Amino acid sequence: MKYIFNFPDIGEGLEEGTIVEWLVKKGQKVESGDLLVTMETDKVVAEIPSPKTGTISALFGKAGETINVGDALVEIEIEGVAGEDAVKEVEKGSDMEAVEEEGAGVVGTLEIAGSSAILSGSAEGMSTSGSTEETVKKKVRATPVSRAMAKDMGIDINDVKGTGPAGRVTKDDILNFSKSRTKHPTSSTQTAPTETQNHVDVEPLTQIRKTIAKNMIQSKHNAAHMSIFDDVEIGELDRVRKQYKDRYAAEGVKLTYLAFIIKAVTYALKKHKSLNSEMDTENDNMLYKRYYNIGLAVDTDKGLVVPVIRNADKLSIKEIASQIQSLSEKARDGKLTMEDFKDGTFTITSYGSIGGKYAVPVINYPQAGILGVGRISKQPVVKNDALDIGLVLPLSLTVDHRIVDGGEVSRFLNTIMGYLADPVTLVME
Repeated sequence: MKYIFNFPDIGEGLEEGTIVEWLVKKGQKVESGDLLVTMETDKVVAEIPSPKTGTISALFGKAGETINVGDALVEIEIEGVAGEDAVKEVEKGSDMEAVEEEGAGVVGTLEIAGSSAILSGSAEGMSTSGSTEETVKKKVRATPVSRAMAKDMGIDINDVKGTGPAGRVTKDDILNFSKSRTKHPTSSTQTAPTETQNHVDVEPLTQIRKTIAKNMIQSKHNAAHMSIFDDVEIGELDRVRKQYKDRYAAEGVKLTYLAFIIKAVTYALKKHKSLNSEMDTENDNMLYKRYYNIGLAVDTDKGLVVPVIRNADKLSIKEIASQIQSLSEKARDGKLTMEDFKDGTFTITSYGSIGGKYAVPVINYPQAGILGVGRISKQPVVKNDALDIGLVLPLSLTVDHRIVDGGEVSRFLNTIMGYLADPVTLVME
């Protein structure tokens, strides 16, 4: 029996993924649970295990290609299973329907997700017929590189016949179509590429970049952004950090200002519950959360990711510092898991180490707010009615004005600054 395994939804709301590396090859025997392929999604790089024991008879897609959830990944030949037993084997352990596959160029059974299944069937690249013989055109399957190439060459990708897996249009298909069109020009007028077009480098969007773009638009569209800015003198905080810095370093923990800031934010959220909430517009409710999971925006080579430090209110500053270090390393090494991103209640983004005093951070929707931390600098300040040199930390706070009123925003930021100006209170609470 030939069994088609489709790309499953391995995350919340996952729509597509990019093939990073195949871990098997055609003709290789696999056991259920053996790793088949490494996939990059919008947040993580994950290894996909085989659901069946058998022999790999086909691989769909090459490294670098993007496929949708529900698209065929591999075809597995399951020995000694045929007829009605084949249908039972496909349906075993899941709510799946066995049907004849029409889109992937092979004969066998294709998983179509039932009402409670994880997988979802895709009709992309196929056509359907109604009561008449008129054919309804569906979106063609193609890699991002192929789509970009077709656009640059002025080709309607729907006119190109795909020869890749499941009828996918490849770069070679685009080039062959272009050559054919050159030999047999149509009557339509083609616009010659301008000099500017010839100097454009086209690169496909990464999964992370597409997700960042989608989330930013969602946040701006759904939340009423309002931002305020202020400075806090942290000379005493700097003294405390230096006092414990070497001691923590000897234990393998890097003590940064951010650990104190996260602790201060957590305590402030307990006193200003509207900042640790979200609006449920569908049911006309406010959701005030009694747990404090702080998202930490981390800059990586592939884009911005926001892993979460869970239950920050129950952690010591040393434990928070350790988690900052661990999550940052995992983010930059591409080893974060889906669990690292779940259930954040408030986000902090620190751009000061790169450069920049103030910003207008975009809310990590549907959270109520995000705190931006700028570059610390020495500035003239007034202490005890006398001019002095102080260490000043700039802060930028953006909130959803539907949830939080202006007065509460100022009180929340003042509470944070109070803790940072007097860090002893962070261990006295």
